[in-house]
Amino acid sequence: MSRSRLAHQRGSGQPIAPGFSVPAAMLEAVSLPAEWGGVILGSGRDGEPLAMSVLRPTPTRVILVGGLYLARQVAMRAMAAGAWITVATGRPGTWQVLARAAGQDADGTPAPTVKLRGLVPAELPPACEDAPLLVLHDGGAVPQELFPPRSPWQTTLYLLPYLHQHAAGTAGTADLVLLQRLPAGQAQLAARIWRLPPPLAQQLTTLRDDEVVALGRNLWLPVRLVSATEELRILGPVRRGD
Repeated sequence: MSRSRLAHQRGSGQPIAPGFSVPAAMLEAVSLPAEWGGVILGSGRDGEPLAMSVLRPTPTRVILVGGLYLARQVAMRAMAAGAWITVATGRPGTWQVLARAAGQDADGTPAPTVKLRGLVPAELPPACEDAPLLVLHDGGAVPQELFPPRSPWQTTLYLLPYLHQHAAGTAGTADLVLLQRLPAGQAQLAARIWRLPPPLAQQLTTLRDDEVVALGRNLWLPVRLVSATEELRILGPVRRGD
């Protein structure tokens, strides 16, 4: 995770997802990355933009414990960075917003950037630096490993509506964890899975709806979610649940 990374728009012309902008005053806190893959997550305590390396040259696993809003926002911003999106879900209607955000090809057909699949194994499109792949696994609190990250430039994000003890194996091997507010019992489970000291576990129970903690190796980073006007139009107001 870097505090100074921008999401890039790739392609020859038209954007594949809504653009995002930041106030001019924030630009002094931002420098251009040396590699692709930085996706703006939100802002820090001083209002500085914070980004995460979602799209990387190594297979990557991300755990998101929270709601659809954050998962769809991450997916939209990954599209803006040039990613192709595959969503494995049992509720495809809730993800149609991504397909609409991807737009249409010149002939009026939906852009192939977003694919919705059921919760069954399927062949994935190849991933590469010019076309990284983000797989969103929306399969409940105990996900099956249907699409584990196996190749470079493939990231699998597991959306967990709540933290369950049977998800500890998948959660414990994640490269990055995004945690929204947790009830006390789930915060205690998070402390056991990620070996958190009691003050940090307690902090997870007091997060606001627009706050998330990014957790990783030697990383504990509180982030405030910030939505652009176009995101608010498409996704609605920032919220924690579905």
